[in-house]
Parts: sequence; structure tokens; C-alpha cells
Amino acid sequence: GRDYSKSLGRMRMENDSTWVNSAIIYGSFVRSTTAYSHHDPEFFSDLDSQQYSESGTFLKMIFMLPYLERMGFDTLYFLPVTSYSDKFKKGELGSPYSVKDFFSIDERYHDRLLGDMNVEEEFTAFVEAAHIMGMRVVLDFIPRTSARDSALILKNPEWFYWIDASRLKDYKPPRIEGLGFDQARVETLPLIYSNENVRKHLSMFRDSPEKLNPEKWRNFVSHHEGNENFLDELVKEFGLITPPGFSDWINDNQPTWDDITFLRLYKDHPTESRRFLPESQPPYVLFDVVKSSFFPGSEPMSNLWESIENIMPFYNEKFGVDGARLDMGHALPRELELRIIRKAKERDPSFAIIAEELVMGNDEKARRSGYDCILGNTWWMEPRINEGKLKELLYEVLPSMRLPTLAGIETPDTPRAAARKNGRRFSRFATILNYFLPHGITYINSGQEIFEIQPMNLGLDNDEEGRYVLPPNDPFYGKLAFFDPYVLHWNADDDLIDLISLLSSIRRSNLDLLNSNNPKLLWEEDKTSVGLFYWNGVKGLLMVANGDFEAMKEFHIDLGFHTWRGNHKVQWKLKGFDGQSEWDVGGDFHLSLGPGEVAVAEVR
Repeated sequence: GRDYSKSLGRMRMENDSTWVNSAIIYGSFVRSTTAYSHHDPEFFSDLDSQQYSESGTFLKMIFMLPYLERMGFDTLYFLPVTSYSDKFKKGELGSPYSVKDFFSIDERYHDRLLGDMNVEEEFTAFVEAAHIMGMRVVLDFIPRTSARDSALILKNPEWFYWIDASRLKDYKPPRIEGLGFDQARVETLPLIYSNENVRKHLSMFRDSPEKLNPEKWRNFVSHHEGNENFLDELVKEFGLITPPGFSDWINDNQPTWDDITFLRLYKDHPTESRRFLPESQPPYVLFDVVKSSFFPGSEPMSNLWESIENIMPFYNEKFGVDGARLDMGHALPRELELRIIRKAKERDPSFAIIAEELVMGNDEKARRSGYDCILGNTWWMEPRINEGKLKELLYEVLPSMRLPTLAGIETPDTPRAAARKNGRRFSRFATILNYFLPHGITYINSGQEIFEIQPMNLGLDNDEEGRYVLPPNDPFYGKLAFFDPYVLHWNADDDLIDLISLLSSIRRSNLDLLNSNNPKLLWEEDKTSVGLFYWNGVKGLLMVANGDFEAMKEFHIDLGFHTWRGNHKVQWKLKGFDGQSEWDVGGDFHLSLGPGEVAVAEVR
């Protein structure tokens, strides 16, 4: 008698999105999380398996739900499930961020076992199954870019930028002498636009095809409606092509992003840049244009904005999706960013939105914008223990935050925790920490629980060498799940599954403490020791961590200083092999921890 196709917030009649503050999130890329060599254990290929879907599907994600529930996850965060392009793809499969259609689910998530069942029905079934088990579903949305052969082109070519196809081979972000690695600023615009490389770059751009030849374009659309490969024909007939994307940082060494293109958010040029342009300049892409949050135009592409702000409500209404991460929302025009958030929450007040803010200091800006939490950079600070960054994160950054952050040691864009210094010991150490951080929302990346070492992408805190961490004889050596077929190493000889299950239980039973006040901070002068003590006057939660992976440490803990009590019952929930033991201690006591060991106790 319950409609599980609605968001859990609507089902429970929640009038806000505060549920995300206490969420325990499992991040997944469906294509790789449930990929498996069903046909031949030694050989992974969807092409050679007519009977089974070797790649990840929503059906197999349904089968994984009991496994995820056992570990205590109540929120599932998916990388984009929208249809993505095979054109200009990186690697063998292409990236889910090369979005071909915002409003359709990719057919490749269909499972062959389900015959001719519609993939949207399969996704609906998955969301319903997750909701039945009390889990929410959060999706990734990308409103600033699209695939270069986007399905939107035939209906709205003016939403895109266009260049002379014959000059594509020379297209790249122009280098600007006299400027370092920086973003465009009002004061540097004269230097940018007077640069010879920039003038050559601007000369490549053309008006959109329907403007160049309206009648020819109408005929083209009528002949190619429904044609997946229309872009090749468009290049032949009009000599135009959508340009690759590139970084909004000047003199960035990154190559062009060949599989995506920027959407044209304004009908006119940036207001601050117009005086540097000739009257006849077609719409163009440059460092200022793509940072429209700083360099807006004056005439929004209104129908595109309306389409973008309807993406989240569409998935909430049609499939019951509970929340979203807004990719690069901070780079969108401020008005559009606010409209996206406002419209999603008007439809469903319980809809939670994650800001892609990596800078912790931007939490207040994100809070004012209406976001519920930020992505953050715990994955960058936590490994840098000896540099003092872990201590800075826990003792200075997190306690002062105005909006919670995802607390994770790895993301789909970073190195794996088990591939960092101290390997599995460090992964275990950081996994425990991220369950008990002030203003932290626990986040586990798919594969982290089985000590996967191969990154999914090289986007953050990594380099090209980072793709070669597997043994050379591994079939997935050098492969990145974002772009290539990839199967997680499920036959690992060790894992964190039982530990994560225990941690989830401890966190959930102490949420009142974790969500109430900032903890007492212990041993502030020692950069490799961490001590957090949450206390509400009746009970407490103590976490002690030895961040020295070479030596044992002795800790003097003065509980009485914080509780004003002479005696305490300390029940160790996590301490080596001696879990669930109880100590009667006075106001202060000593504790020994091995290298990289973390202990967690409930105190009364």
C-alpha cells in the first residue's frame, strides 16, 4: 500500500533535507561496481557474452542491496546514469560525464537477463528496491557541459558553440605569455584579448548552423531526426563542429577535453569582455566565457536555463530520486545556480543537494546558496599526516564549518586509499576516522571496502603514473573505470566489510553526540595524534588515533577534565581484537595504541 517510487522524504512527509547530515553514503559507478566476468572468469567482454551483461546494470545493483545494507549504508550516490556518448570517447567505453541527453537513462545499464524490459523501468525498480530497504538514491548531474554530439543539437543548435571543422586539429586553449597559471580576471582581460594566440583562437568560431542557413538547417533536421550519428553529416554539410572543452585555468597543461563541449548559457558575450571584441565575433569559448559565475552576459539563453533547472525535478518526480550532486555549480551564472536549487527544493523540500566545492572555506557561500553539504577535500588533507594537514582538518577546519562536508578518504577522482603510503593500514585508519568527524558525512567509495588500489580517474591529487598501480599481468592494468571496462577485485584476500558494518552501528547509535556539539580536542600539540571526545553531560564518545605508522604511542587521557567526574565506564567498541570490552576508569587513564591504530569507546 506504499508508493516506493516517491522519494523517501515524500513518503515520510519530511519538510527539510536534514537527513543528509547523518547519512552513511556508498558511492558507486554502476557500470564498474557490478561489472563481473560472468561468461568467462579469465576474460571480460560484453561483446562476447550474449547471455549475460558483463558490465554493471541496475538489476545487479538490486542484488547488491543486501550487501550494502549489511554494511549500514542508508544512501547510495551514483555517478551519472544519463545517456552518454560514444563519439570522441576516451578509452574503450567513454565517460558517463559525456552526457548525450539529460532526460534519458543510458541503455547500457539494461540487463540482458531481463529481455526487452525498458531500462527506465529497471532504474525505477532499483530506486523502489532501495527505498523498500530504507536507502535513499542520490545522482550526479552535469549542467555546464554535454557530449559534443548531444541529442539536443538538432532541436536547439543555438545552445552550443561552433567552430570551423577544418580547423579542429589546431583547436586548443590558447597560451598567454605574461600570465602564469591563473583564472581570468577583469584586470587581466586586456592582456588576454590582445594576445595573438587568443585572436587566432577567436577566428575559429562560427555562428550556429541554423543562423548560417535557416532553410538548409530545416531540411537537415527533417532528414536526420532520430539519427544517432547526425554529427558526421552535419560536418559534411555545414563544415561546422562543436569544439572540445578545456580548463578555465589559463596556461593549464591539461589537453582539451575531447568528449565534451560547453553549453552556451548566454546569447551575448560576457559583459566585461565585449569591448575587446569585433562586432562580428560569433559566440566563442574562452577562459572568461566558461567561468560565467564571474563573467556573465546580460541575455540568458532562457530556454536552456529552463531545461537545466528541470533536470533534478524530473528525476525526483519520475523516479523518486532523493538528492543530487550539482557538478561545477559554482561555475554557473549565480542566478542559474540559485534557480536550479530553488526549483528542486520547491518540488520536494527533502531533496538534498551536494555542492562540488573542494575548498572548505566556501562552505558558507554554499550554505547561503541553499546547498545541504559540500564535497570538500578530506581526501587530500587526511593522507598528509606528517605535514600537519590531518590535524589541521580535524582541529581547525571541520569544527568551524557552517555546512557539513563529505568525509571520505577517496572519491571517484582521487587515488585509492589503499594505494597511498602505508597501504591497507592507512585505508583502515582513515575509514574509521571518517565515521566520527565533526560536521562530517561518512562517504565510502565503491571498492574501498575490498582495498581496491586502481583509481577510477586521475582528476584529483594524481598523475598519469597513478594509472599503473596494478601488477602488469592484471587484466585491468592501466585501465580507468571512467573510460574503460573495469571489474573490481572482489576476490581480495582481505576487506573492511565487517569493520564498516561495526562502524556504521557505532555511528548510528551515537548520532545525538556527533550532531550536537563540536568535540573536545585532545593533544593539540602532537601533529600525528588525534583525540576527539564528544560529551553531552551524561554520555560520551571517545576516538583516539595514532597517526604514526612506525611506532606505538602512549596516550594520557584526562576524561575528568571534560566531564567533571571522578569515575567512568569506558566500553571499547573498537580496539584491536578486544572489541566490546568495558573498563572502569577514574578521571584519567593511560592507553597504548599500535602504529596506525584507532580506538573508539562509548563513555558513561
